[in-house]
This record gives sequence, C-alpha cells and structure tokens, in this order.
Amino acid sequence: MVTFEKVKPAPVSQCPILSMKGISKTFSGTTVLKKVNIDLYPGEVHALMGENGAGKSTLMKILSGVYAPDQESGAINYKGKQVQWKDPLLARKAGIGVIHQELNLSPNLSISENILMGTRYPRNKLGGVRWERVHRKAKEVLVSMGSDLQPEQLVSTLSVAQQQMVEIARALSYKAEVLIMDEPTASLTDKEIDGLFSIINDLRKQGVAIVYISHRMEEIFKIADRYTVLRDGEWIQSGPIQETNPDHLVSLMVGRDLKGLFRRKGSSYKREHDYPALEVKGLSDNTFVENLSFSIYPGEIVGFAGLVGAGRTELVRSLFGASSLRKGEVWVQGEMVDIRSPLDAIKYGVALVPESRKEHGIFLDMSVKENILLAEMKRFKKMMKLNWKEFNRSADNYIRDLRIKTASPAQPISGLSGGNQQKAVIARWLSTNPKVLLLDEPTRGVDIGAKSEIHKIISELADSGLAVLMISSELPEVLGVSDRIFVMHEGRITGHLHKEEATQEKIMHYATGGK
Repeated sequence: MVTFEKVKPAPVSQCPILSMKGISKTFSGTTVLKKVNIDLYPGEVHALMGENGAGKSTLMKILSGVYAPDQESGAINYKGKQVQWKDPLLARKAGIGVIHQELNLSPNLSISENILMGTRYPRNKLGGVRWERVHRKAKEVLVSMGSDLQPEQLVSTLSVAQQQMVEIARALSYKAEVLIMDEPTASLTDKEIDGLFSIINDLRKQGVAIVYISHRMEEIFKIADRYTVLRDGEWIQSGPIQETNPDHLVSLMVGRDLKGLFRRKGSSYKREHDYPALEVKGLSDNTFVENLSFSIYPGEIVGFAGLVGAGRTELVRSLFGASSLRKGEVWVQGEMVDIRSPLDAIKYGVALVPESRKEHGIFLDMSVKENILLAEMKRFKKMMKLNWKEFNRSADNYIRDLRIKTASPAQPISGLSGGNQQKAVIARWLSTNPKVLLLDEPTRGVDIGAKSEIHKIISELADSGLAVLMISSELPEVLGVSDRIFVMHEGRITGHLHKEEATQEKIMHYATGGK
C-alpha cells in the first residue's frame, strides 16, 4: 500500500471547530451515552474507537442531527456557537457530512442521481432536468477521487466496493467542514484505500475535521492524529495517536488485555469417513468463476483468500444456488447434488452467511428470535398454529449458545450491535442443521472483541463436525482461523496452503496472480 504522508495535526492551542461536552442519551430507560466529550480540530483526523455497542454510532447520530441529546445533558458547540440540529438535512447544510458504514443508496437510480441526491438539479427553460450537467457534476467528484465509474450507470449493477465509493462521493459532493467516516474502507481494495487516503489528505489540507471510525488498527495508526475511546457508552480517554499503541487502545476499548486475535490450534474432530463433506469438481458459473476444484472435510475450516473481485463471493453464491452454474459437479457427503436454488441448498445441508449483513442477512424490523428461526419456522407449526413455547425455547438456546447480547429475544434486531447481529445470522443457518457452512466475510464491520468471539464460535462449530468455508479479506483472520487456505485470482484458484506453511507473503503472491 502507498505510504500516506500526514499533514501536521492542528495545534492543541487552536480552538476546536466542534466540541461535544457532557452528551448523554437514553432510550426507553436505558442509558447508551453518559456524559461523553469529544473535541474536533480543523485539519485533523480524529479516530473514534470502541467496541460495537460502545456508543460511537449514537454519538455520531447526535452530531449529524439524527438524534437529539437528552435535555440538560450537555452542549454541542460548532464554530463558536451552541447548536442543536432538528434533522440531518439542517446538519448537512451546516457542513456536517456522513459516510455511512452500511450502504444507504437507491439501487434503481444512477450513480449521478445518488451522488447529487437532495440537491436542486439544473433545469432548462421548460423545467426539465439537464442531465448532461448532472452527470458532469457527478463525474467531477468521481474523477477527483480517482474513480473511473460512469455517472450514468445504475447503482444496482455495482459491486459492494463500488457502491462504497459512491457513498463517499456523495458525502464529498457538498462542502463539509466536519466529515464523519464510519468504516469507509470495509469493502475497498488496497488501491481504492490509497485513493481514499489521498482524498483525506486533501481534505485535511483544506481544514476539514474528520471523525474516522474503524476497527483496523493499521489504518488508525496510519492516518489519525488523535483518538477518543468509548466503552459502554462512557468516555474513557482521548489523546495524540503517537502517545499510544494498538495493545493499549484495545485494552481501553474492552477493559481488559487481549493477546491478539483468536488463533485456532487445529481441528479436534475425529473423522469417521474418508469422503469430504463438500467436494467441488470443475465448477464454472455464468459470470466469473472458472474451473474450480477443491474439497472440505467434516470438522475443517477452509479459508478462501484473495483480493476484492477475485470471485470468492461468486463461488459461494453458486454453491448456495443464488446464481447458476455453467458446468461442474458439487458433492455433499459423498452424494452428487443438483443445487439450482437456495431451497435446494438448504435441503442438501448447505448454508450461507452472506457478505452484506444489512441487505441480505437480517430483517431489521423483526425481532432477534424471529431472525434466528426464520429459516425453520415451519418446524414449530402444529395444526396451522405456531407453537410459541417451543419457538421461544429454541431461540433462547441459540442466544445462549452463541452468546448473543440482547435485552430480550423479542427486541428488534436493529437494536443489536453488528457483532451480535452477525451471531444471529449464524444462528439462523445453524437452525437448518447444515453439513456445510459458507461464511462470506463473517466479521466485516465487527469490533475486535466480537471478532474474537465469532472466531471462537466458528472453531467450536468445526470441532463439532461441521465443514466450514470462510471467505475473508483480512489476512490475519484467514491465517488465524483456517486449517487450510485456497487463494483465488480472477475467478481461478492460484494457490493452496496448509496452515503450517501459510504466510501473508505467500497469500499475497497467489492473490496477485503469482504461480
């Protein structure tokens, strides 16, 4: 990755452009923020740290006008004046920009329409929109980011990484003086991250104050000037980034020492059969995947590594019946199967935890227990009625076994942290009693504490005899959790490594097309 040269941070003596002092927030009697403080200076990158559920998102929603702080709980001062925005539009007009972690685009509109959404489109004398000007304005923003996306293209045709770039372009299309970036690199390639960091560098030179939320320590120490740590809704510590280190920040975030990420010692499952749980022979799909062959045994975690666009997501979608195969064979526990739809996959014992939790994983308006047991709802039906006693008992068991932190099984899943939402998605597919579990970026957007818990859950599932295929773009995760690793490049498998021989250097060699 290109070295990012920082602009010198704003001097401490300079007045902050924005200060939040003593901010508290309570929902239905539950305090989620308690007297939190943060100061933002012009031309600095301020890392906001904390586990999922620590209160970072709530604090930023107050800053951006989504929520109002509790009355008499503190004050927000912006450019020397005390403020409180009634809605996000007023905050945006005042110069507060937000780049959301979860994609918030309109898929059936063009890139241009998404970037300039909420603005007044240029019109001709008859009142019609002058689309050439709309596309030109959007193109200027895209070019300034180093993106070659075409403004007229529909957002629905873009990859997750490309949609993330559109989110960033939209936030940059108006002049923000305070910019909130919530996990902006979660779906970006190294090249795209370099482009984003260059944009951040330019914004800092212009005096923009940037709140940067990320669980990637390498990024934090690469671009941040100062940090603030929240834990359980309370302010813990702030300071210059050069006066701390990753272990210290983690201990502040979780309240305890964590000696690195979870590392699997190896499969403890005793195989009773010689045939694999999943075997793929010469598989090709109708889009990108070409002639893939591999096998996964019961009790084994096989990691799939590669750069964004290597074809890993296309592979698991094909195995789950979400996209069609052009040729090849799929065998599950020694039986050749014909999977043409997700229902077929579930019938044969194949389950998929998808990459995008919000779009394809959870139902935000439904409860935690409904999200967990949705795939097996029919199991609890008797005489056309739902047996709520058995339903609730089963949900409680999954919540306990996967250590899902929730106020109640009936709580809307939207109120859970990202890590607990992901555990609920995993629980849903475990309820189908699968033989093969496909995990696509299972810890994306999850804090370090929840990440370690999910790694432990995955390892426990494998030790119970489940075959696991795990896709991850984080090399330490692949190396720490996998028993074997396949590396993909441009739709093909270019490398196969056992745990003992795998290194980040070897994986990157194969991921970039090396032989």
